[in-house]
Amino acid sequence: MAVNLDPDLLSILVCPKCRSEFRVDDEANELICTNGACALAYPLRDHIPVLLIDEASDTRGGQDAENSWA
Repeated sequence: MAVNLDPDLLSILVCPKCRSEFRVDDEANELICTNGACALAYPLRDHIPVLLIDEASDTRGGQDAENSWA
């Protein structure tokens, strides 16, 4: 399912953890942080970004988003 976000909205959204921009992953229906050190993936539910760190998954594998805060 393709991500259907207004380009203007996408241009102002930033990762809540590191403040980097997002890239869209249409296949996974997620917004991915472009900062390689952070790289959290935030889900979209009903075309609404869920920008909660607790809801994000770590695309680097290994750690949960919660544990990578430390």
